[in-house]
Amino acid sequence: MSTQNSTASQAGQQPLSREDLAKLVAADIAPGSYVNLGIGQPTKVSDYLSPEQQVTLHTENGMLGMGPEAHGEDIDEELINAGKIPVTELPGASYFHHADSFAMMRGGHLDVCVLGAFQVSAGGDLANWSTGAPDAIPAVGGAMDLAIGAKEVFVMMSLFAKDGTPKIVQECTYPVTGLGCVSRVYTDHGVFLIEQAADGPQLVLREAYGIEAEELVQRFDFPVVIAG
Repeated sequence: MSTQNSTASQAGQQPLSREDLAKLVAADIAPGSYVNLGIGQPTKVSDYLSPEQQVTLHTENGMLGMGPEAHGEDIDEELINAGKIPVTELPGASYFHHADSFAMMRGGHLDVCVLGAFQVSAGGDLANWSTGAPDAIPAVGGAMDLAIGAKEVFVMMSLFAKDGTPKIVQECTYPVTGLGCVSRVYTDHGVFLIEQAADGPQLVLREAYGIEAEELVQRFDFPVVIAG
């Protein structure tokens, strides 16, 4: 996978918008990859993939070769992604049964999946299907299949919860979707890599946005390494 040239110590002037975050993720996806984009923020990534990348998008409702979100006269109500958003199709697109789609996911045929999350642990555990609240509606969908089946899992989310605490935590307190599956976390305030070190996984801040890297890592209650 590609990385950006800037280091974590060269903080951007402003936090990233959702559009900027989607552009950043799209640029980091290797050419020729087969990719699944989760519901929510990740769906925006499709709008910023270039034809030169030759990335093939997969949806769990049974499509390969999905294009960007559809607008205006391009909307076909029968052509949607897993989040029920109207999408376009690219030349060579194909359709198949839901069961075949999940076989692709579980069989390790996806290079990358991009998912939203409620929490990610410093060791790469993912919690993205329930907050555990008594009135929460279980909605795991294909998240578990993607988390364990894709070769790499990228997460897109806001870094801080409403109470100001980071959503990257030492250990997840919400129900876990997958263990040790996340390799990168893209947030409005920074991009984080989960790398394997001699003494186990470590969280590495690749870039910071809207805040100096040194100040950002101080907001965590566990060690975070600054790249570069």
